[in-house]
Amino acid sequence: MIAAKKKLILRELEEGTGAAIAATVDHSGLRTGLRIWFSDLDERHGPVADIHPYGLRGHRVELTFGDYSGAVLGQIRNASPEDVQLARALVASIREDIRIEVSGQDLPEQRLFDWDVADGTFKMTATIRDQVKPLEDAALIDICHDVIVPMMAAMAELIGYDVIEEPEHGEESAFEGAILQSVVKRRERNPRNRLLCIRIHGEKCAACGEAPLLKYGVAGSIIEVHHLEPLASLAAPRSYDPRTDLVPLCPSCHRAIHTRRPVPFGIEELRAMIEASRG
Repeated sequence: MIAAKKKLILRELEEGTGAAIAATVDHSGLRTGLRIWFSDLDERHGPVADIHPYGLRGHRVELTFGDYSGAVLGQIRNASPEDVQLARALVASIREDIRIEVSGQDLPEQRLFDWDVADGTFKMTATIRDQVKPLEDAALIDICHDVIVPMMAAMAELIGYDVIEEPEHGEESAFEGAILQSVVKRRERNPRNRLLCIRIHGEKCAACGEAPLLKYGVAGSIIEVHHLEPLASLAAPRSYDPRTDLVPLCPSCHRAIHTRRPVPFGIEELRAMIEASRG
């Protein structure tokens, strides 16, 4: 049954992680599952997530590394403190009723902020129980959002995937067939930052208080992520706490905050301006 939902699962994972994802049906267990990996690495050279039914009303997701993952493990060991903190925070954002275990690592009861990818024996397991209609689309989408996306997004952050955006309007070449240069998105636009910020703070603008999803419905997934301390103003790189250093802003408020340069307006300053304009 999971195999029949392959396209649905791939779509949800690519949107959530900001990386290209591949998958194949896994017949190795007693019940058919799905094996998932980053498409540019293949299943032998990087992290792999296996999802299988668990009991009658649950699923189990196991994240491991392929047999030839030495290069990727080297990249992970060289990840910056900021990337490590974001990766751990992504995993820690998984719902508390979902059991997370990391093989060989004695983790504290208070959420998962201490796990480490030391070598190729790393294995992270998530057990989801008591699902209602576990094989229907809604249940599988929940697993993607609540478990697989945070786990795979954490690996993407450690590996160091850059997120590429299309050229801004006006940068298109005047000549058909010309090669265009894509640019790396600024870090606050990283979809993994957005994912984590929304999981922590919700999709309500921290300045004006509007929730675009409530206002626009299905067209309202437009909330943006703002660093309270602009990365461009840092004298030296530092790690940050996604719980306190990131806030959700609607596109209008985010644009308004950055109209002041080089130091953007603060959240309280913008709130004061909004209140003043309302009389």
